[in-house]
Amino acid sequence: MGFLSKISELHDRARSREKLKKNKQLQTVEIKVKIDCEGCERRVKKSVEGMKGVTSVEVDPKQSKLTVIGYVDPNKLLHRVRHRTGKKADLWPYIPYDVVEHPYAPVAYDRKAPPGYVKNVLADPEAATLARASSTEVRYTTAFSDENPNACVLM
Repeated sequence: MGFLSKISELHDRARSREKLKKNKQLQTVEIKVKIDCEGCERRVKKSVEGMKGVTSVEVDPKQSKLTVIGYVDPNKLLHRVRHRTGKKADLWPYIPYDVVEHPYAPVAYDRKAPPGYVKNVLADPEAATLARASSTEVRYTTAFSDENPNACVLM
């Protein structure tokens, strides 16, 4: 009976690993961490590399950005970076300015943002109303746009 119980135990372990991978999706998690030197860069990278489910890790010191790809939970990843490095870490709060309709609205604009990025105000319900254009604004701006084929009719 000992041999059969060992085989069934191994089979159960394999099933639990399959369930774990089925529950978690492959995703890209971006974290903002202040990186001053090569030592900080190495410490931040090492803190995440050994984590279960991580497939690749990239550190961009110029933007103070850590990018992790894998089957990981973003909150656990964030906690691990904070705990292992002792640095303040947050989820990446910026998106490309092309995505936001009014990128230089007072709520969306941030001086600390890297070039080409603004704050992600679309996720914040209070700030999203200030950063989105109303339907009349969109109508007037597209009426005189170069991309509008009927714009010459108005002029």
